[in-house]
Amino acid sequence: MIALLRRISLTQWIIVSMLVGVGIGAAFPEQSQHLKVISNIFLRLIKCIIVPIIFGTLVVGIAGHSDDLKAVGRLALKSIIYFEIVTTLALAVGLLAVNIVKPGVGVVLPPTPMMEVPHQQTGAEVIEHIFPKSLFESAANNDVLQVVVFAVIFAVALTQVRGKPKETMLNFFEGLSEVMFKFTGLAMNFAPFGIGAAMAVTVGHSGLGVLVNLGKLVLTLYGALIVFVLVVLWPVALLARIPVLKFLKAVKEPALIAFTTTSSDAALPDAFKKMIAFGVPKRIVSFVLPTGYSFNLDGSTLYLAVASVFVAQAAGVELTIGQQLLMMLTLMLTTKGIAAVPRASLVILMGTLASFHLPLAGVALILGVDELMDMARTTVNLVGNCLASAVMARSEGEFKPPAEEAT
Repeated sequence: MIALLRRISLTQWIIVSMLVGVGIGAAFPEQSQHLKVISNIFLRLIKCIIVPIIFGTLVVGIAGHSDDLKAVGRLALKSIIYFEIVTTLALAVGLLAVNIVKPGVGVVLPPTPMMEVPHQQTGAEVIEHIFPKSLFESAANNDVLQVVVFAVIFAVALTQVRGKPKETMLNFFEGLSEVMFKFTGLAMNFAPFGIGAAMAVTVGHSGLGVLVNLGKLVLTLYGALIVFVLVVLWPVALLARIPVLKFLKAVKEPALIAFTTTSSDAALPDAFKKMIAFGVPKRIVSFVLPTGYSFNLDGSTLYLAVASVFVAQAAGVELTIGQQLLMMLTLMLTTKGIAAVPRASLVILMGTLASFHLPLAGVALILGVDELMDMARTTVNLVGNCLASAVMARSEGEFKPPAEEAT
């Protein structure tokens, strides 16, 4: 019996725990809320890995290649261009889907008290937020973009150091990276318990009705995300000669974690390990993945396009093509650099609705199924960023998947 249990993979355990969690949440809705402590412990274990693993791998990746700093700048430029193209296509797919399906037509907005409009970041504030005023504050808040900026500057400074001090620092960060990857492996053994508990809490809180409530909106988003994967991400993978089946196998566990926890942070450490094992060099993974979490939120930007027009349709407001293009431009700019903002998509959505004089009551309606939609958009965010790291590695001529290494 024990031998049989050992043959079950981590992915299979996670799927089993999801099903058990749904059953517990449906059968014992009140009692299941006490399981939140288990899911919170898992999320805390994973989140505490993020800063040291990013810092260590970035410093070694840059300072360890001090003779080729131009390659770092080239990678950064190519990554940003790639991110902008893909997120723009995500917005376009979202707008097209919501205009074809029209999920908001016929919806009656619920009466709701005045909702406070969150502060919408200006362009200057977004740029200012990129640069940390304290590494420790950025680390405590898991502000990935600020940690990346500090690590890049630190690594460039380290390239200018010579002799034993540089060697000592490089050895330290190399050791830190290796230890944190082992730490990730230990934490992932707890994943089935944390993920099962998260599913039980979600279903227990919202009920199985969350799976059918506002079904048209949810199906529109899921359908649009599938179309985006098929018409954008898949062709990108084929053009970059990424082995699609091997890539899907590599990202299945991080994607399951992202889907069940609705947390990109929870899936990030495992995604690091899987993409490095897939053949993407550490220096590229450690730059592209964290940067993508601020600039390449494919699923979130697509969701915002769908949700914004859905509210307009529910309010009976006819948006012209010009207004929708302006909304697309607004979303393209305001979704950058807000990964550290709690419920970032909700903040951007409310700010966008206010900018276009659309009723915030629509947000109250969407909140009923927001968690279910968050599962899908977070998963696409993760998969899109994993693919971006492989594409950038291929463009740098450094992508070495197992099949190519063997030939």
